[in-house]
Amino acid sequence: MKIKEYINSIIKFVKESYVELKKVTWLSRKEVVASSIVVVILIIIMSIYIGIIDFILSRIVSFFVGGRI
Repeated sequence: MKIKEYINSIIKFVKESYVELKKVTWLSRKEVVASSIVVVILIIIMSIYIGIIDFILSRIVSFFVGGRI
């Protein structure tokens, strides 16, 4: 009997999820592309920034420790 209740609860969940997904306002293709471009540009900028900071800090640490890079 528990298996039947479990299956019914799964079916109910899927039906309710479908109803909720119909209420969602989806972005247009143009908005998705624009948002994706912004994200990629920000990732590139942040990668360059972190790389520069890492380079500077490694030079500072190697100066004080006396190591060679």
